[in-house]
Amino acid sequence: MSDFSGDYIKPELMACCGAREIEDNNVVIVGTGFPTMSANIAKYTHAPNAVLMQESGVIDAQPKRPALSVGDPCLNPGAAMIGGLVDIMGMLLQAGHVDVGFLSGSQVDRFGNINTTVIGPYEAPKTRLPGSGGANPIGCLARKTLIIALHDKRRLAHKVDFITTPGYIDGPGAREKWGMPENTGPHVLITNKAVLRFDKDTKEAYLASYHPGSTIEEIRDNTPWDLQVSDSVHETIPPTEEELRALREKLDPFRMISIYEKKGYV
Repeated sequence: MSDFSGDYIKPELMACCGAREIEDNNVVIVGTGFPTMSANIAKYTHAPNAVLMQESGVIDAQPKRPALSVGDPCLNPGAAMIGGLVDIMGMLLQAGHVDVGFLSGSQVDRFGNINTTVIGPYEAPKTRLPGSGGANPIGCLARKTLIIALHDKRRLAHKVDFITTPGYIDGPGAREKWGMPENTGPHVLITNKAVLRFDKDTKEAYLASYHPGSTIEEIRDNTPWDLQVSDSVHETIPPTEEELRALREKLDPFRMISIYEKKGYV
């Protein structure tokens, strides 16, 4: 049996941080990559009764490798149900049954708004991005949203160029003003340097923990707003042997997660 203690890469730490935010019996909508790995780490460790589903309609998939898309055939064998988009986004999400939505974005701001539409002005953008997919309704309607992002001044923003998926928009009361359910919104922002949480009064992201190898000063220097630091800030707990065993032996035996190192998640 392998000993994984003390042996991990930054993307594995990020996946484990996401897993720790999922509670037993949660209903979770996940995409591919980090969200799927995080949700399944949780299911194989502390949240065996969590119900995981893809927006494509698959519920409680049992993949033998990381899925390459929400429609990847590896999600189908052994799944509890193979439905469709309307089943997930209509019957479950719009009905208020989803506890956790797990998202990522090309640009994320201090209020947890996510941009996957354009970089630069909408009418004449520098870059066009793929758009919302299911991210907008997930961010609007899930009870809490978990966000994964790279931690630099290109990916984090004081204000996003375009709100594809609303977080707390421009502060307290904004979600309710625009008709979103009460007690919903971003819960945590996990980056390759830190874990940021959202202040219950200001709704702005603050530093909760810094990953091993990072410093508070480095993180603040790479954040484009005046990042506040929790009084209880601490070093992020490294992946446990149980978490790494679930990830490497059950979920990602070919270490496909290492591709994120090449994408800058270091």
